[in-house]
Amino acid sequence: MENYYNELPAGYEEALVIDAKEKKTSIILTLCSIALTVLAFVPVGIFCDFRSVFGALRDRSAGLPYVVFMFSMVAYVVLHELLHGAAYKALTHQKLTFGFTLTVAFCGVPHIIVSRKTALIALLTPFVTFTVVFIPLLIWLHGVNMLFYALAGVLFAIHVGGCIGDLYMTYLLLFRYKDPATLMNDTGPKQTVYLPR
Repeated sequence: MENYYNELPAGYEEALVIDAKEKKTSIILTLCSIALTVLAFVPVGIFCDFRSVFGALRDRSAGLPYVVFMFSMVAYVVLHELLHGAAYKALTHQKLTFGFTLTVAFCGVPHIIVSRKTALIALLTPFVTFTVVFIPLLIWLHGVNMLFYALAGVLFAIHVGGCIGDLYMTYLLLFRYKDPATLMNDTGPKQTVYLPR
């Protein structure tokens, strides 16, 4: 099977549409994202010395951690989408589309239809990459600076929660649409899954 097609091959039909711009879908994904963010922070919080963190927060001269945190948040969102794009570019060599809505940042390849394998790789690249980066970073920061550990923990939790759309589509492709012939069109905020008739 090819990594992508310029148009939908004959014999396929639309099986599912997930549109993050749709109000109901947006609300459900946002609520699930919040729940996943909280859940992801729990293991970080278990090892956090909150007394030390609150003590550092009271020190108004320590503004650097907040500047680093805010910069890291913006950089994370941009890098997350660039990683989707890098995966799509490596597998398809096609033009990418980037954008932001009120609730979602996105990268897509709206002019082509991608294989299930290509979709899975592109969906999981940011989640796997940043999880592999964050876990050793958190372990190191725990022994170095508790405030930075807590802030990195919040960023890690936001990372996990922010991947809700990617993780949901991955779940669907792995467990509901298991046919290797499954195809997907990814505009960024909207994914359309196609199955052979």
